[in-house]
Amino acid sequence: MINPTSLVGGVAPLAQAQLQALADDVVQLVLLASLVLACAVVAGAVGGVYRWYARSQVPDGLSILAGISVAAIGLNTKAALGEAMTEAGDIVVDAVLLNVGTFLAATLVAFLAGRAGDRIARAVFDDAPDARDIVRAVGRQISVTLPQSIDDIPNHDRVPPETKTRLEGTSFGFPRRLTVEELRHRLVERLKSDYEVGHVDVDLTPDGTVEYLALGGRAAGIGPTLPPGQAAVAIRADPSSAASAGDLVQVWDPPEHVVTGELRDVAGDVATVALDDADADALDGETSYRLVTLPSQVRVDREFAALFRAAEETLAVLAVAEGSALVGRTVGSLPAAVVAVRAGDGAVTTLPDRSRTVGAGESLFVVARPDVLRKLESTDGVATPSPATTE
Repeated sequence: MINPTSLVGGVAPLAQAQLQALADDVVQLVLLASLVLACAVVAGAVGGVYRWYARSQVPDGLSILAGISVAAIGLNTKAALGEAMTEAGDIVVDAVLLNVGTFLAATLVAFLAGRAGDRIARAVFDDAPDARDIVRAVGRQISVTLPQSIDDIPNHDRVPPETKTRLEGTSFGFPRRLTVEELRHRLVERLKSDYEVGHVDVDLTPDGTVEYLALGGRAAGIGPTLPPGQAAVAIRADPSSAASAGDLVQVWDPPEHVVTGELRDVAGDVATVALDDADADALDGETSYRLVTLPSQVRVDREFAALFRAAEETLAVLAVAEGSALVGRTVGSLPAAVVAVRAGDGAVTTLPDRSRTVGAGESLFVVARPDVLRKLESTDGVATPSPATTE
């Protein structure tokens, strides 16, 4: 007969041994998970530091190598081999699979962590301005004082003298931690919005000092918006109540159709129409015309003119002489956008390829900020022809 006491006494140690083995397995899994997490932290740190230092993405192999190095140190190769082999030299399959699985998990996690660290560092460092570009100013704000002498931008309408008098020696305050380019942009916008200045040519030093300042008025009137070969004529007419500037209209002297043009403005019974030069003589100021509004059409030239008038950039023509520093340079290497090139024989190339080489005797039609144009115009062997010679 079996003694129940002896049976219970045999089962208890067995259950305790199983619980101990389960606890050991859980502890080992937690340690391995912590090891994989440490691999992720190291690989992510490598990705972030590499992005901060090199300003580029870390090679995947480098972040993986850094991650699995932590796994190798944590597992301790000698101890791992000792657990994987018995004293008789037999291989313990469970231990081998566990170690190999840990290395595979560490490799995958290190790869993902390296990419994640690079992305986080890119969001932090790439959006932040370079410390070398930040204005070196003392105090809670950047104080910018305009010079006592303000020049005029060549080939632009002059700013009223009273405006220049108000601005000479004036100081403006701006927040700190601005780059030189951001400070220049804010100063230009301040002058345009508060003093109705059209164009601003300014040079700033790294500490925010204004070295040079020139102002120009925005080209006013309808003339600058007319393309070559067109004219604007004021006539007596009766445009529809919904007609507005930019509409394409037909001008009729019933029952005859006189011309077709573009409506530019309406004041009472007087309408201003832009049309070809050859058609301007067909209209007179005494006749009362009828206007017929046509369906709207896309006018790329008008859209460009409107955007260009509101932009900070302006257009200039640069004549390149023999021996100029610009000869031999490509169009794409210039600090301004070259929209057309006129060769010495008069042939015009619009939107030239960036690899096109600038030659002597050519004229470059460039679009850039006034300060960039001034520096190009001051280059040896570069001249700005008069408007009469560029037509």
